[in-house]
Amino acid sequence: MDINMTLTRFFQRKAGVLLLSFFSVLPPGVQAGGIVLGGTRIIYPLDSRQQPVSVRNTDDKTTFLVQSWVEGADGQKTKDFVVTPPLYTGGPGNENMLRLVRTGGELPRDRESLYYFNAKAIPSVDKKALEGKSALILAVVTRVKLFVRPEGLRPRPEAAPAELRFRLNGQKVTVHNPTPYYLTLTDIKAGRTPLADTMVSPLSDSSIVLPPGAGSDITFSTINDYGGISTPQKGVMQ
Repeated sequence: MDINMTLTRFFQRKAGVLLLSFFSVLPPGVQAGGIVLGGTRIIYPLDSRQQPVSVRNTDDKTTFLVQSWVEGADGQKTKDFVVTPPLYTGGPGNENMLRLVRTGGELPRDRESLYYFNAKAIPSVDKKALEGKSALILAVVTRVKLFVRPEGLRPRPEAAPAELRFRLNGQKVTVHNPTPYYLTLTDIKAGRTPLADTMVSPLSDSSIVLPPGAGSDITFSTINDYGGISTPQKGVMQ
């Protein structure tokens, strides 16, 4: 699955309140602290002025303070995009439509570029109920991939996985991606041995370690623009 669950913690002590933040990338249908994004990835056309992002509060009782921002491929906040509004209050059961606007950055027109969209949800607290007490507040950050895609790329996105090539090299298998897209491989197997998921950058290679006893026949699935998993296919060996 396209799940890269990492745990990042930062603590903020104020008036006896301990804030604990979890950063995660979530699969389809999974909510983070009651806040659900419209998809597990965002495709932003390179020449588009803006792109809407749906954020819904599925909790029928809790109000969340939601903060959103964009990071570059290096995981650092970037000024290439702004999110409006960057901070808002999402009431129980409410859906809000954010605007993602590209504001800068010289990006290639022959391949996709990678960013990350983040939405942090902090639940509201009853200050009177917490008066004189210590409390633990869990803030969950949902992180999804943001692909900036130029127009006219070939092949079409759905045909790109068939272009992948695999090469066995000792205790690893190298995946060659000759296409202009970021391709996320999941459910990879060497024979019957499961391998780690990987994302291969455009026009690049990625290597996966082979466990002892792994077979030489590669099968894999990919994750499409909508977060769905493709039918398994056999890898073409070089």
